[in-house]
Amino acid sequence: MKKMRTGVIGVGFIGAAHIEALRRLGYVEVVALAAARDAEKKAEALFVPKGYADYREMIDREALDAVHICTPNSMHYEMAMYAMEKGVSVLCEKPLTVTADEARKLRDYAREHSIVTCVNFNLRLNPQVVQMKEMVRAGDVGAIRSVHGSYLQDWLFYDTDYSWRLDPKLSGQSCAFADIGSHWIDMVETITGQKAVEVFADFETMHKTRKKPLKPIDTYSGMALHPEDYQEIPVNVEDYCTVLFHFDGGAKGVCTISQAYAGRKNQTIISLSGSKASLHWDSELGNELWMGRRETYNQQIVKDPSILYEETRKVISYPGGHTEGFPDTHKQNFAKFYQAVEAKDASVRDFATFEAGYREMLLCERICESAKTRQWVQIEAK
Repeated sequence: MKKMRTGVIGVGFIGAAHIEALRRLGYVEVVALAAARDAEKKAEALFVPKGYADYREMIDREALDAVHICTPNSMHYEMAMYAMEKGVSVLCEKPLTVTADEARKLRDYAREHSIVTCVNFNLRLNPQVVQMKEMVRAGDVGAIRSVHGSYLQDWLFYDTDYSWRLDPKLSGQSCAFADIGSHWIDMVETITGQKAVEVFADFETMHKTRKKPLKPIDTYSGMALHPEDYQEIPVNVEDYCTVLFHFDGGAKGVCTISQAYAGRKNQTIISLSGSKASLHWDSELGNELWMGRRETYNQQIVKDPSILYEETRKVISYPGGHTEGFPDTHKQNFAKFYQAVEAKDASVRDFATFEAGYREMLLCERICESAKTRQWVQIEAK
């Protein structure tokens, strides 16, 4: 591949993770970053040649092939549209925007102008998630009857835990589902090939008020501050939810999403029940996939490229017995994106384009509507 030039907007936890994964590809050079504060210091700390306080200046001056957007959700629409209007390919963190209407506008612009886009639903590129998808496609599981699971974290467990994701002005109307529930349903729809057509949601806010730090702290840092360093504020978004799904292929589904579940740092569980067999994947045992049968022995399928499906092998970098996880899914996702950038191929692909970003925003809005009305709500795309 040719050498690619890219810029990263926002360099908190996830922005730094993007830079690390991009460097692992070898053919992508992070030539600049943009940050509202201390851009040059952050660029120096991350060994990036140039830091810009204004992302527009970075895009205008650096002749980028692509830009990565790693900022709070409320900024995504403006930044992505600006980059696309300059003809720059865009990889954006999820959720794509704060409203489905914004996401639809981005999707439509990308379609009309053949811009290569990606939303960082990186977890669909975990080897065992891909293996589950390939086993479903091959008929190994039979017709999918039901799917259940969870996505659990504990970084919002205490009332002194705070993040911009709890501020609807920055995150939108959802916290937990938009942040991590979106990953879960994206993986499930990718694996099963079925789309959710109806949802019923129950939301809860475990801490109705939280103590917001008066000084900056990093997400996941667990940093303790003194009482005088906090300001108590009301919280109006969920940190827990359970959602029921009806899928267009006849399957039923349910997931529980929580960011206030003590001891679980970042655990995803997906369980599929089919007419032939069942599959169960737990991200805390991420290199193992359990297959259950009625008539014979159950099976533990390990991540080993020599025994898995061809499409699975394409997202595996290391031999059997060598663990791959969260950072590797970023590398695989970015590799697919940049292959499309080089080919100037803006069609819907196996990574999540802005089409998938719109889909997840639409689902999120309908799920929030269901939680408010306490009724089943249909998913109707535009």
